[in-house]
Amino acid sequence: MLVGTLVNTCAVIAGALIGLLLGNILPERLRDTIMKGLGLCTIFIGITGMLESSNSLITIISVAIGAIIGELCDLDGYLNRFSGRLEKKFHANRQGGPSLGEGFTTATLVFCVGAMTVVGALNDGLMGNHEMLFTKSTLDFVSSIVFASSLGIGVMLSAAAVFIIEGGIACLASLISPVLQQNPTTIPEMTVVGSVLIMGLGMNMIGITKLKILNYVPAIFLPILLCLFM
Repeated sequence: MLVGTLVNTCAVIAGALIGLLLGNILPERLRDTIMKGLGLCTIFIGITGMLESSNSLITIISVAIGAIIGELCDLDGYLNRFSGRLEKKFHANRQGGPSLGEGFTTATLVFCVGAMTVVGALNDGLMGNHEMLFTKSTLDFVSSIVFASSLGIGVMLSAAAVFIIEGGIACLASLISPVLQQNPTTIPEMTVVGSVLIMGLGMNMIGITKLKILNYVPAIFLPILLCLFM
């Protein structure tokens, strides 16, 4: 069940090690080009996952209601305020180079907050399907090289957060798997909604949009209820 999580964790560690060895060798222009390339790949992953929908109405309703829930709870704002306080604290304590805490915070937010993390871990726990987490591992591997080259060893420590968060979601999903599998359309529809958010994440990465993706995350879980009636 945790194969995908373990691979993702190891990918972050390996990428961070390479990034630490490279130091600041990678120029900013090359880092930007790499990240935008990863964004295009993320959009492709989202589009391919969206094609599995058997009832587009479930996707539309889930995203609409999920956005309302996320906006009312201000999930994106809460995270930004929390990370802002940490960043302010770490910047205040900096003496020259980036602090360990800054690298850990930045990398953890990138690797652990997003639709691909949630959907990938759900697929891992519900169906033993590691494909999405393997894909995410590739993206995180390249990203960790870029981050570690400029933010230091704190990026490597974020691997612990990846293991705890993804592993926790996968384990929880395995516990509720018998309930979800009573309706065979539930898991595919959850994957489709997650794929919509993944495409939005990719559009953010290449600079097309500035969507508050975290505010849409509740939408991933709404098909559990909607599939009972639709």
